[in-house]
Amino acid sequence: MVPAASARPGLLHAMLALCLLLLAGAGQLCLAQNDTEPIVLEGKCLVVCDSNPSSDGGVTSSLGISVRSGSAKVAFSAVRGTNHEPSEMSNTSMTIYFDQVLVNIGNHFDLKASVFTAPRRGIYSFSFHVVKVYNRQTIQVNLMQNEYPVISAFAGDQDVTREAASNGVLLMVERDDRVYLKLERGNLMGGWKYSTFSGFLVFPL
Repeated sequence: MVPAASARPGLLHAMLALCLLLLAGAGQLCLAQNDTEPIVLEGKCLVVCDSNPSSDGGVTSSLGISVRSGSAKVAFSAVRGTNHEPSEMSNTSMTIYFDQVLVNIGNHFDLKASVFTAPRRGIYSFSFHVVKVYNRQTIQVNLMQNEYPVISAFAGDQDVTREAASNGVLLMVERDDRVYLKLERGNLMGGWKYSTFSGFLVFPL
């Protein structure tokens, strides 16, 4: 029986060799970055040489070399299942809250706070659809990255009982960035059942 401590370096070396072979066969190019950035090779797997590697499920050595999947999946979709909620929530904090999660791959969407926190740097896709019911005032919904609005959508038709503020975007997001919806203008007086907020990682950077 080979001790786990001695087997782990052998496994790491084998995975590194396999990744390098795959990269060479696919004609991938490795770009060496400056001393403060990790060196990343991407192909069938992801090799990160970093003095302070992140702990996202990879095999990591004491030298700061980690091997992990290059296609880590991140996705979420939340929905509003009821019209009303406690008064201290959306119309007070201006954050738009959801009460059901349909998809939460990676568990990076906090339902209670209704905030998505990015697990890694990359290009993400976000979309939202906020329903305004029996409300004659105009509402404005912002997609927020940390404390900054990225895109907005409006709903203000006076002649309909139901209308939605909808928009979508591709966005470069840094690790630990927070993305959420903010009610910038108006009130969700009549409820917002069937409103949705979704996002997913398109590819890492």
